[in-house]
Amino acid sequence: MTIFQLFLLILSAAVFYIFFKKLFTEDYPKRGIDFEATTDNAQIGGINRPDKTFSRPVVQPTRVEQLLSMADEAVSKKDFIEAKKAIESAMILDSENHDILVRYGYILGSINDFGGAKEQYEKALAIDPHDDSSHAALANALHQLGEENEAIEHHKHSIELDSDYAPHYFNYANTLYDLGRSGEALELYEKALALDPELEEAAQMVTKFKEGRA
Repeated sequence: MTIFQLFLLILSAAVFYIFFKKLFTEDYPKRGIDFEATTDNAQIGGINRPDKTFSRPVVQPTRVEQLLSMADEAVSKKDFIEAKKAIESAMILDSENHDILVRYGYILGSINDFGGAKEQYEKALAIDPHDDSSHAALANALHQLGEENEAIEHHKHSIELDSDYAPHYFNYANTLYDLGRSGEALELYEKALALDPELEEAAQMVTKFKEGRA
């Protein structure tokens, strides 16, 4: 054996020694068994990788939500015909939806279909009998239909459910005023104004009474 061949043999032995020494020692973590978290929420890969970008998927509105939004936008523009189309489409998809029924009642009342408005508010109250706003809205529809006793009952219910809401007193006062019960109406206008000094309609009615124009 030449000196050069002897040198290569020694070099090869040294390389193999270093390789196997590294392989069988714990100088580095072995896949799946040697990783030890340094914090409670440490992970291999995932959100602690600065080169990874994670995003949440955008939640798309349902078709019913889209139709309600379309109806609300149309109402804001006083376009009750388009609002009615949108809300009736929503009704086809979910006829027992309280929010749809209340909106439908409002839209029908706005185009003077008080019989239709009454029907929708009654359906809404069958779902949620504690909805004070629906009681007040139903009372207004009943008043327009000449069903005064029922209207007064629902006005009272709205106030019982939310005694701090000024418009309930104002709406009840309007019904009593139309029925010629001016003294009771004035008390309710004053109550509404006491609860909400910025309720201009109530202030105007109180002034009208004081000036003898009521």
